[in-house]
Amino acid sequence: MRKRKLIALVVTAAMTLSMLAACGSAKQEAGTTTKAATEETKAQNQEPAASGETKAEETALSGIDAIIKEAEGMSMEELAKKAIEESNGKTFYGVGNSSRGKTALPLFIAYLQTLDPNYKMEFEWQQPKNNKIFEQLTADSLKSTGTFAMTLIQDGNQIKTKMTDTDILKTFIPKEWAEANGTTPDAYDGYLPLQTLNKVFMYNSTGSAEFKNCWDFIYKDQHPLYMDIDSELVGKNFLYMLTEDKYAGVLKEAYDALDAEHKAYFDPTIQAVASDADDFGLGENGKYALAWIKLWVENYNAQTDDGPICNTLVDASAKDQSGLIVYSKLRSVEESATVSVNNIKIAAYQDGYKGIGGYGYNHYLFLTKNSPMPWTACAFIAYMTCTEDGFSAWGKDMGGYSANPKVAEATEAKFQHKKGGFNDAGQDEFPAKDDRGYDWWTTTGALVLEDPGYCADAAFGVGSWIETLTKYADQQTAG
Repeated sequence: MRKRKLIALVVTAAMTLSMLAACGSAKQEAGTTTKAATEETKAQNQEPAASGETKAEETALSGIDAIIKEAEGMSMEELAKKAIEESNGKTFYGVGNSSRGKTALPLFIAYLQTLDPNYKMEFEWQQPKNNKIFEQLTADSLKSTGTFAMTLIQDGNQIKTKMTDTDILKTFIPKEWAEANGTTPDAYDGYLPLQTLNKVFMYNSTGSAEFKNCWDFIYKDQHPLYMDIDSELVGKNFLYMLTEDKYAGVLKEAYDALDAEHKAYFDPTIQAVASDADDFGLGENGKYALAWIKLWVENYNAQTDDGPICNTLVDASAKDQSGLIVYSKLRSVEESATVSVNNIKIAAYQDGYKGIGGYGYNHYLFLTKNSPMPWTACAFIAYMTCTEDGFSAWGKDMGGYSANPKVAEATEAKFQHKKGGFNDAGQDEFPAKDDRGYDWWTTTGALVLEDPGYCADAAFGVGSWIETLTKYADQQTAG
């Protein structure tokens, strides 16, 4: 794909003003070190720096960066004590794409009170709608001291281009989270994910239609229900990721498993986008990804939210309809004579299913660059990512997986999502609710995982191409 390239020109000029001693020559270093470069270096997997280099790096840091650096070397209890000193008697402001931050904060306060029974903190948690969180954080970043201490945010593409490339949000990696993942804060490369959420292909099984291949969802006369990519922009990241070599390969393998009739239907589209795949610099299977994207965008039945899609699919009247929705929506289905979880099937759970089973995206945690309570923010982030109680606001539902393997294990032991469809008598009453877990979904289930960097690159070429498809689809609908 066409990738925007940043060309940096560094000119080093040296003037000799005195004679050098004959005992040796000084080693000249090329380039300069900026604060941005220091932040980038921190995330790379490198050998530990010598003590002198570490001291020099820490000296170069200031403000929020210095606090984060120090916090990354501290235990959660040490962070908690700092938080108590900083925020006792004050009000904490957070903002996020998930309303459950409001549920987690009282648990966090209760934890701090185990260390100091006299500790008190008020809080407010905002959940902006319609992608306004990026505008809100950008506006807040212009203040010398911001309103929001931290954020829980989704959409890796926009996070990178609007939030981290612009230095509005800062990544903090808790020491204990890193250790649970077999690394260190310095060595870890990436943002801090609270959890991975999955959207999965499912279909109403009360009719005769079967979906045994991910290409079946875009076969003739199919119009799967899907939250419109202009309503939830993270849905575009799913489409971008399909062009990555790994997932394009999965689509090619699924195509190869189709019968001759299905291949004949898809072949004209595959050939029509082959030149586009070359223009974008995609791999050998890129044309299969673009063909799948084209037929999906031009044929899905756009909805404004996953809840109504779920309500439609579980109704007996929705014979042969399909959709791609957040898996956890099944938790709230109220059984009746015509409505049941047993009216649907999870495509990837069916024997012999081929291809992608859905896609996964992350909720990430960041400090704001002008956080008014950085220590409290670090402690709250550590609490959510390193303890079962801290993650419980999200962990109680299937389809949301902690990025901390220890917390994920404890969460499964407590809520037993793998037996989510079992009743009190030990019978598997609703098999579709038996969550097979992150490890299964990301291997056998072929869940497409969001990569912020890849999405940001793909948005330039593939993203513009998708925009032309959506305009065409809108025109067809209007016509």
